[in-house]
Amino acid sequence: MWRRLSKDVIVAHVTYFTGHKGEVNCCAFSPDCQLVVTCSDDGCLYLWRTSKGKLVAKVHGHTGPVKCCTFSKDGRLFASASHDCTARVWSTSPIQCVHILTGHLRSVETVSFSPDGRSLVSGGWDNIVLIWDIQTGLQLRQFCGHSAAVQSSAFSTDSQWLATGSWDHTVKVWRLSGDEEVVTLTGHQGNVACLCFSITGMLASGSWDGTVRVWSLQRRKCVFVLGGGERVWVRCVAFCRDGSVLASTAEGDKVKVWDMADGRCIKCLQGHKDSAYGCVFSPSGALLTSGSDQLALAEEEDTDVEEEENNKREDRQDKLKITHCKFFWKIGS
Repeated sequence: MWRRLSKDVIVAHVTYFTGHKGEVNCCAFSPDCQLVVTCSDDGCLYLWRTSKGKLVAKVHGHTGPVKCCTFSKDGRLFASASHDCTARVWSTSPIQCVHILTGHLRSVETVSFSPDGRSLVSGGWDNIVLIWDIQTGLQLRQFCGHSAAVQSSAFSTDSQWLATGSWDHTVKVWRLSGDEEVVTLTGHQGNVACLCFSITGMLASGSWDGTVRVWSLQRRKCVFVLGGGERVWVRCVAFCRDGSVLASTAEGDKVKVWDMADGRCIKCLQGHKDSAYGCVFSPSGALLTSGSDQLALAEEEDTDVEEEENNKREDRQDKLKITHCKFFWKIGS
């Protein structure tokens, strides 16, 4: 579809959504690109209709901040990870909780479906990585090896490898078939907050050290170190469909797009008024969405007198009404 996607990135349209009452920690497209799920520190997941920008459902169940969300490859399920020490699997039609996964002893920070649709991985503050059977909700395997919290996870596109990123500054790549093998990738100087595999087998990792590292799993080495000029927390990384470009978000209002041919930053997408927290390409590669934390002054000005008096009784840090949003970027021509 794209002759040279890295040269065709344009900002043609931005859609502004509001609703969450806490930081938007993660967002994910359904495989058919009809839905987007977002999760927040407000303890909720929101399902949005991408074509009309309509809120389809507010999904409740977790009793703490929701840190991560993702769709299964067939779009029939989505999963969430929460500070309440559980991961949950939900069906999209009807929207209901299918499994409550209770194996972690502390906050669950990451969940990822395997591309073959058979498994779900979860990781958290207990330093443990758990693999779950999607059909039964039973725990299949447990991986130990990280010496600090597991904050990020990703399956390779062939479901043969699992990558996990940790507060111990390492990325571990676990073989899921055949002989057990663990590859430990070192180089980051901060917590590894996000991971993503490309269809070509490259692995990207983003860290609190302000850098994105792109790894060749076959060669067991780092190919590119992206950024690092400013020591900001890299929050999310996402490859486009063909792996030719990589998007990343960090503290600050920019979403950066990198050319995987030479590691150059080819675009800085602006529009957020506050730090961008998450980004993901649509399956078609035509859309890139990112979420952030923004102050909506207009809404604050509309607060009526009675509500204003009630707010005065609250702690000062809660006086300002915070609205949280997503932006959609049109990619390509």
